[in-house]
Amino acid sequence: GTQKALEMKAIIQGGSTIASLGERILGRTTAEDIVDSKDGSILIPEGELLDEAMVAKIEAIGVQAVKIRSPLICEAKMGVCAKCYGRDLARGTPVNIGEAVGVIAAQSIGEPGTQLTMRTFHIGGAAQLNEQSNLEAVCDGTLELRDMPTIQDSKGRNLSLARNGELAIIDEEGRERAVHRLPYGAAILFKDGAKVKQGDRIAEWDPFTQPVITEKPGIVKYVDLIDGKTLTEQTDEATGIAQRVVTEHRGSSRSKDDLRPRLTLLDDASGEAARYMLAIGATLSVEDGAQVQAGDVLARVSREAAKTRDITGGLPRVAELFEARKPKDNAIIARVSGRVEFLKDYKAKRKIAIRPEDGGEPVEYLIPKSKVIDVQEGDYVKRGDNLIGGSPDPHDILEVLGIEPLAEYLVSEIQEVYRLQGVKINDKHIETIVRQMLQKVEITDGGDTTLLAGEQVDREEMDEINAKLSPGQLPAQGKPVLLGITKASLQTRSFISAASFQETTRVLTEAAVQGKKDTLIGLKENVIVGRLIPAGTGASMNRLRIAASSRDAALRAAMRVANEAHLVAPQTAAEEHAAELREGPEAAIGDDPLGAVQGEDFTTEELD
Repeated sequence: GTQKALEMKAIIQGGSTIASLGERILGRTTAEDIVDSKDGSILIPEGELLDEAMVAKIEAIGVQAVKIRSPLICEAKMGVCAKCYGRDLARGTPVNIGEAVGVIAAQSIGEPGTQLTMRTFHIGGAAQLNEQSNLEAVCDGTLELRDMPTIQDSKGRNLSLARNGELAIIDEEGRERAVHRLPYGAAILFKDGAKVKQGDRIAEWDPFTQPVITEKPGIVKYVDLIDGKTLTEQTDEATGIAQRVVTEHRGSSRSKDDLRPRLTLLDDASGEAARYMLAIGATLSVEDGAQVQAGDVLARVSREAAKTRDITGGLPRVAELFEARKPKDNAIIARVSGRVEFLKDYKAKRKIAIRPEDGGEPVEYLIPKSKVIDVQEGDYVKRGDNLIGGSPDPHDILEVLGIEPLAEYLVSEIQEVYRLQGVKINDKHIETIVRQMLQKVEITDGGDTTLLAGEQVDREEMDEINAKLSPGQLPAQGKPVLLGITKASLQTRSFISAASFQETTRVLTEAAVQGKKDTLIGLKENVIVGRLIPAGTGASMNRLRIAASSRDAALRAAMRVANEAHLVAPQTAAEEHAAELREGPEAAIGDDPLGAVQGEDFTTEELD
């Protein structure tokens, strides 16, 4: 079997468990031994199909994550192997060979879709943004902060300065029970390593604004903050409180003054200590020339802009995910780990770069000025962290983080839409469809093959071509490409199946020009040409046909050997008689061996 595996965890949102680990792994095959952490004994060996009793055992000892086989990572040449698929949900038994799991997957997702369209209409979606502003411990344990520098403010609270730090709760046995990511500026109410009880409030934050926090004491100085140009006073009509807000200033094309509104902190000893760039729409919390302490808030940026997650629910959202479309305001993901640098500003965009710490080439990004950048200059970001918030683009996730995180993202997003409607769908159906979306690779290096860089081919096709190479030749390399389901079905290897779907003339002309062969492997092409489909009883027919043809071949070989034995000319009458006796009745069947040797038109006449 394959060495790859998917890791399954319980889905927890806002402190409540939405899908337990047991629900998610029931009826799947384990990809590695499940070990009891108390005594190190193997609870369930690798390669077992998990049933209800085993799942109950796993949940009883509190395992947090289990590695399982999945259709997504199955390396079977045609279709998916039974181990990776697991239990046939209709019968509760291991899946039969020849089951049309793709059709079942499509129907499992399509059927609840009929309920989706009608019901999203009423809830809209805006009301679904449940704002979380604090974090409570899900169980007793020890608090552990990872990659999370904190600073104490003047009130004595610890503020998180991490963009991507994690807060974990570890139980008595040393198992990780929960991992949370905290927003920048959250107040952490316990010290690292403190014991917490279930239900204790661990951290709290303001869900609607993101603060700019100073890390050093000093005197604030406004730079490029000019009243009437980049700074306006806005009075809140309800409270009468005036706030200073940074506004966008478009310099005239003649004047070359490029205003970059920022705050600098003057340190008593060294002069300038730190610069804080301000995004458009930030509200200033300090006066020019004010003395601040470490941990004070200098300005706040409204998180409202960053927080409006995609609220399209229902079928449009499912279609958007399965078609792998780029979201409108997509998040920008760091492609490498490194330090953030701000480069020059353009009219509507600013350029930032990430410089890897190992001294590689910096990666540059252009970001619109209207967007709130989640990182400050000099911050260290990990590969895959968001630079600006929004819905992530699935293509980016695939390119930066790989197949498994992409699958996790797609499965959880699609499940979320259905879950809002109270529809339960097994993950394996979504994984089966995502597998088909990932069947193509883009060649990055052709090696010694006939493939060209940039060409899109099936992964199987690339593997076949690589297998034909003689030893010592370089194989072709490729990276996986995510195609939407419409595009994926138009690019299958079978042109009959593609032509039956969309753009018939284009598909057929292309196939004719390339002189394609259709091997009739899938279901649709067999239905169209009127053969028995290779699923269900057709699969067993196929297997019988293969068995029969191999037996036929063996029989033919045996006959050939027997026939050739006839051609040995006996020397004497006695030998000839013995040879005829040895032959048995089969000699009477089939062609006359002598006739085959001498030819049809052999006669004994006119032999002069």
